[in-house]
Amino acid sequence: MFIMLKKIIFLFGVLYLFAVMPVMAYIDGNTAVVRIMNKAAGKTQSVKIPVGRSVEFEKLLITVKSCKQTDPFQAEDFFAFIQVSTAAAGQIFGGWMSRNEPGDNPLQNADYDLWLVRCE
Repeated sequence: MFIMLKKIIFLFGVLYLFAVMPVMAYIDGNTAVVRIMNKAAGKTQSVKIPVGRSVEFEKLLITVKSCKQTDPFQAEDFFAFIQVSTAAAGQIFGGWMSRNEPGDNPLQNADYDLWLVRCE
């Protein structure tokens, strides 16, 4: 009986959260714009990568699986699911990047830094 009551309370709590949480809408982008820094050369370059495509940049193979922008009526932010690999090491990064929070899920590599600029 006590376990059933806990399950019911949990269910009502979850339903309440969904009822009061604001609905987030996202706009799908067709292209991700990323900035890549070659640490050894001290140079940065912006690269446009179409969603669903891979682009080679120096030693990196960068694939963008998804690129999204927040609703225009919300605070502007961009999110992209990016995979980065090298011939020598295989996949060195895979995950979501946010333009407004680049430190939350960064590409950590000795040779390169990569961050999301925007979705187009």
